[in-house]
Amino acid sequence: MINYKKFYLAKYKFLLSAEEELDLPPFKGSTLRGGFGRIFRDLSCMDKRRKDCHGCILKDKCPYSYIFDTSPRLDSPYLKKIEDIPRPFILEVPFEKKETFFCEKSLSFNLILIGKGIDYFPYFVVAFRELGNVGLGKNRKKFLLKEIWADGEESREKVIIFSFEEGVVKNFDNRITWAKIVDKFKKEKDLTNLKYWGIDFVTPTRIKYQDEFIGVPEFHIIIRSLLRRISNLAYFHCGEKLNINFNYLINQATKIKIDKIKVEWVDWERYSFIQERRMKLGGFIGEVIYKGDLSKFLPFLLLGEYTHIGKGATFGLGLYRLVPKIND
Repeated sequence: MINYKKFYLAKYKFLLSAEEELDLPPFKGSTLRGGFGRIFRDLSCMDKRRKDCHGCILKDKCPYSYIFDTSPRLDSPYLKKIEDIPRPFILEVPFEKKETFFCEKSLSFNLILIGKGIDYFPYFVVAFRELGNVGLGKNRKKFLLKEIWADGEESREKVIIFSFEEGVVKNFDNRITWAKIVDKFKKEKDLTNLKYWGIDFVTPTRIKYQDEFIGVPEFHIIIRSLLRRISNLAYFHCGEKLNINFNYLINQATKIKIDKIKVEWVDWERYSFIQERRMKLGGFIGEVIYKGDLSKFLPFLLLGEYTHIGKGATFGLGLYRLVPKIND
């Protein structure tokens, strides 16, 4: 059995206000991720001469290493050789074509922290506040971190936990468990005998299957990717080794078929400061309607709305929404 209470996360909404005219690319997640990542490193790294964290004797104790270069501890009994460990944060930035934010206009985005990553929330606050002073986008234009709102497990309303005027972060218990996510959905939706489910892929989604990026999201491929991502997040960031019968679930997932599909491939670029080059990325967006009994997959699909799916999740790729469809 999976202990759904041991997987937990927190969700925050950041509100930025432009002090100068901000010029940002259509997909702003990578710009924000790169900007605050450099500030985060300056705040926490004790040996800035290093190009990366490999070989650093402080690696297991460093906030930057944990957030941006997650790796198994030397004493870890499981998954010691895994290389692509998911980071414990996700930036959800609107996928919109608007590129210019004039003075005093607002830009908002969500920050989701997984498990132990929540403990490092103050670093994110300071990093984004300092990024506003340093500047963002073309010509490093400045902004203010105006407010931060938090979603609570029990509260139905968002609560302001930080404002520029007060300058302090208020204590607020906003941890949301996997169990609450599932329970809330089941209370609000009538799932009686549903045979059709839609998945709306909101931001470009990059999923590899058999060493190639896919353009047609077959359901079993979605489930394979979700199971891998969620189980790794649970183990490395929530201290929970999930008891999942992967083979059984994947076998059952092959029985779920695509009923209707309307997706397109979107290409975009980002500049990697670590690799010092521009990287052309792409993924599919749009809606797919699946036919079949998805009840056994529902907990993973619902959690995946928070964790995202596929590569590039830290800067907002792989955001989707699950949509129950009325039977014909």
